[in-house]
Amino acid sequence: MKPIIYLDHAATSWPKPPEVLAAMEQALLHASANPGRGSHHMAVKAARILYGTRRVLAELFGVKNPNDIVLTSNTTEALNMALKGYLSEGDHVIATMIEHNSVRRPLEYLRRTRGIHVDYVQVDEEGQPDLQQINKMFRSNTRMLVCSHSSNLLGSILPLREIGEMVRGKGAVMLVDAAQSAGTLDINVEDLSIDMLAFPGHKGLLGPQGTGGLYISPTIELEPILHGGTGSQSEAIEMPTVRPDRYEAGTPNTVGHAGLLAGILKVQEWTPKMIYQHEWELTQLLMEGLMQNDDLRLLGPGLGKPRTGIVSFVSGQYSSSELAFRLDREYGIAVRAGYHCTPLAHMASDTEQTGAVRVSVGVTTTQEDISVMLTAMKEIYS
Repeated sequence: MKPIIYLDHAATSWPKPPEVLAAMEQALLHASANPGRGSHHMAVKAARILYGTRRVLAELFGVKNPNDIVLTSNTTEALNMALKGYLSEGDHVIATMIEHNSVRRPLEYLRRTRGIHVDYVQVDEEGQPDLQQINKMFRSNTRMLVCSHSSNLLGSILPLREIGEMVRGKGAVMLVDAAQSAGTLDINVEDLSIDMLAFPGHKGLLGPQGTGGLYISPTIELEPILHGGTGSQSEAIEMPTVRPDRYEAGTPNTVGHAGLLAGILKVQEWTPKMIYQHEWELTQLLMEGLMQNDDLRLLGPGLGKPRTGIVSFVSGQYSSSELAFRLDREYGIAVRAGYHCTPLAHMASDTEQTGAVRVSVGVTTTQEDISVMLTAMKEIYS
């Protein structure tokens, strides 16, 4: 097998820092008991790992109380928890045309089963919504606006501060999908008026798969969507009233969150600002090279504009799946092809018939990786 050039960081970051692997090994060896279910030393060690993870997440996102952060298995679980736990029959929700299926499918499910109302805000060719259109969409029964911080297809970055101020002024709440921004963009939930923040552990936070979380404002009470054992208030027939136990039924992924804790510490060491700058410079290098090919149409923000580490494109000569297949088999380059679980964004980009090739960089990506990618594309078209 060829050495892999990994350009699929928008799906999962790789390779993980050595500290992540070491932390997970130590957790398996010395903290493999159930946290919150006993007072012996291994159970206490496991509980400390989970609290330590909440604490560093709170530092990263500007959260005052770490117990307002619920640990989940991924962003999808967190978004389902927020949407299904908050919305009721007759509620109106505003979303955008760049939403991932982790938002769209729960919303459409709630439309069918609870009779909620949903409007999707159009975006321009660079993935930016019209703030005036958002303002006009609010109704008397609008309870929530949900949006991605950054599109997983276009790499566009939404103006959360302006949107958050608008939402707060209308008396609604804002739920943010930070799948493509956590660890890469500075996020402070207070400054950005974020009421709920769903995030993955396995992408920009450099942790393993099966980790993530949801910040819930202390002013919000969600109805739990998962019921079961928590180790606290076991005599009660209902879920506990205290956080985070109320939303964390069952045995948690202590080993995974030990790895996530180590990953976040690396992010704090490098800083999101540095990581973003590194990834942005690589996207500019990649875009400059791809723009030399007249057959390709690049999606999202233009050269020189803010974007996360995602560059997607379509070809008039090759299908996206054929290009991705050849990059993998002939050059050992891992990219993503298809619809990226975001059909609305493809509709907005006029690529719903073709899909797109998505190249996504990360903190471990190098200029040499980009050079190999561009050389491979030239050879494919030669």
